[in-house]
Amino acid sequence: MAIAIPFFQQLTGMNVITFYAPVLFRTIGFGSNASLMSSMITGGFNALATFVSIFTVDKVGRRKLFLEGSAQMFICQIVITAAIASKFGVDGNPGTLPKWYAFLVVGFICIYVMGFAWSWGPLGWLVPSEIFPLEVRSAAQSINVSVMIFTFAIAQVFTSMLCHMKFGLFIFFAIFVLVMSCFIHKCLPETKGVPIEEMSVVWQNHSYWKKFVKSASEEAKAKVDNSC
Repeated sequence: MAIAIPFFQQLTGMNVITFYAPVLFRTIGFGSNASLMSSMITGGFNALATFVSIFTVDKVGRRKLFLEGSAQMFICQIVITAAIASKFGVDGNPGTLPKWYAFLVVGFICIYVMGFAWSWGPLGWLVPSEIFPLEVRSAAQSINVSVMIFTFAIAQVFTSMLCHMKFGLFIFFAIFVLVMSCFIHKCLPETKGVPIEEMSVVWQNHSYWKKFVKSASEEAKAKVDNSC
């Protein structure tokens, strides 16, 4: 569970937009200078939207922010896919692009960035730190950080994927966002206001994980049975 969250975080496509925003914006019709400016704009939306998570995460809960952000990202990716497909097709030659079209795509990319910034961005690191037992927290968090290697891998293959898949690249990431949403809905318990000492009770009462997590009394009984 805890390792899956940062793993899925790398598959939202957010890091791709961060690393290659100038490439994306030049592709949809912006000049090189405008591309850099658009990259700064998306970074600004990312920073500002993070404050939404800071001020609401303990009010609305982790699960709601995860699911809302995922839905927002999924819708934006579908719209971006349709917008790019309608102009670029499969040959990648859009001709002359109207400014309203370029700004429309940039606008949905900014909305996408905001959805990530108040959900998977900060919560991808917050939630794993809340659900680990104290005995293994240090080691487990180290494993979480190591998942960042996927950021490097995605960054290396992105340009080739963009050239070959074109608008299909956003469908690729949209599918992962859909899978992530199902995972959160099915497997993630709400940790809002739960002390770390009581997380074991949350796992025991969860509809799915209770099949794998035993209570203290059950563990004690199992030890007695094994000793006999």
